[in-house]
Amino acid sequence: MANSYRCLVVDDETDIRELVVLTLERMGIQAESASSVTDAKHMLGSFSYDLCLTDMRLPDGLGLELVQHINAQFPGLPVAVITAYGSAENAVSALKAGAYDYITKPISLKQLRPLVESALKLSSQKESQGANTVDLIGASPAMGYVRTMIAKLARSQAPVYISGESGSGKELAARLIHLNSSRKDQSFIAVNCGAIPENLMESEFFGYKKGAFTGAIQDTLGLFQAANGGTLFLDEVADLPLAMQVKLLRAIQEKKVRVVGNTSEEAVDVRIISATHKNLNAMMEKGEFRQDLYYRLNVIQLKMPALRERPEDIPELTERLLGKLCLMQGISIPSIADEAKVYIQQLPFHGNVRELENMLERALALCDGATITVEDLSLEEMPASLSDKPVLPWNAPSLEQPSQPIPAILAATPPRESQPMAQATPGGTMLPMDISLSDYLEDIEKRTILQALEKTNNNKTAAAKLLGISFRTLRYRLSKLGLSKEQDADLDDTEGDDE
Repeated sequence: MANSYRCLVVDDETDIRELVVLTLERMGIQAESASSVTDAKHMLGSFSYDLCLTDMRLPDGLGLELVQHINAQFPGLPVAVITAYGSAENAVSALKAGAYDYITKPISLKQLRPLVESALKLSSQKESQGANTVDLIGASPAMGYVRTMIAKLARSQAPVYISGESGSGKELAARLIHLNSSRKDQSFIAVNCGAIPENLMESEFFGYKKGAFTGAIQDTLGLFQAANGGTLFLDEVADLPLAMQVKLLRAIQEKKVRVVGNTSEEAVDVRIISATHKNLNAMMEKGEFRQDLYYRLNVIQLKMPALRERPEDIPELTERLLGKLCLMQGISIPSIADEAKVYIQQLPFHGNVRELENMLERALALCDGATITVEDLSLEEMPASLSDKPVLPWNAPSLEQPSQPIPAILAATPPRESQPMAQATPGGTMLPMDISLSDYLEDIEKRTILQALEKTNNNKTAAAKLLGISFRTLRYRLSKLGLSKEQDADLDDTEGDDE
């Protein structure tokens, strides 16, 4: 550690003050001390520091006052608090007030050193130009708030609780907090709490010693040890059983874990970020989630907005996700038809960004390689009318006429004689009275494809050209409609050359 670092230690107990100062000096850090809030404020105004360590209880006030003073007057200066053993509420209050981290008495040098090193890394980054959130797509006010919060949270060690619907980007936000923090050079370990069997949870989280139980043939590190020095992301934390919630609470409060099969605890330096799509407040009321653990995890909350709450971001998201998918598949990026853009714009996206990405991946498999149409985006639910929806987000020309919901070759196919009397819809389309729209369209598509294959003597390539779709799209639709096995026996031997 370079001698250029300077630290202020604030504590009214002489022995603790001297112990911390001596430890810092042995780390190569210039250390100075104060015994009260007043003295500390005076020294902060007179000298420049890279870190402040303060006790919570001082003769003329609380360390909390000093935390607030530093955040207001010296933004970017990390301040850590020293709390009495078991004073979880004081630690949480300090973190909420903006403290970088906390350490409990009696002070453990094994915990003090990594705290100081991590804080000084952060202090040396304070001249950097904000957080790197390039992976967060969108310029909406909602995403602007998320970016601001990530930049603030990256400068703290406080536990973060990320809420939001499934597919809204909770893990991405957690990774960005880690990558912009002083822990970025250490591990980011993500775990889905609902995917671990209950009887294996303790050994998975805390590790186990050889012989601790049947099958334990060697010492094995747990998730906490793997994330030591870095960040542990607990996804779907609401799925933790109550027995494991108690153990997790202790590990977070004491910053120590007990390996299964061991008699002593070992210190770990891990930042906890948790997330779930469930309502933890409702679960607490039902007794399904511990209140004390909730307040320990939810020191600072970050809410990820649903995609429907930021519709102005959908065009950019669509283009970026499409580019990523095409890059992964090694194919050129197709254009998106105007009516398809309107269709995407009006979807509710209950599955959020994940649903949009899955829809685009499906569309890539179905499109002709040049243009993505509405039909490529939705096989099961066809839009009734798109003419009243503008394409402003993409700056495309307005649509004068509603888009034809299905290809003309399909629309021209008459219904079977066995179908019951059809009824007219407002748009003029005739539907059988006892069949759903999706079943009706599927029936038309089956018969049209079979007609095309019959006209081309079962040559798939020629049939695809007749239908105006790609060979790959035809093959996909044959498989989806259950026609592939039926046709395989009739295909001529020349089809492989055409393909």
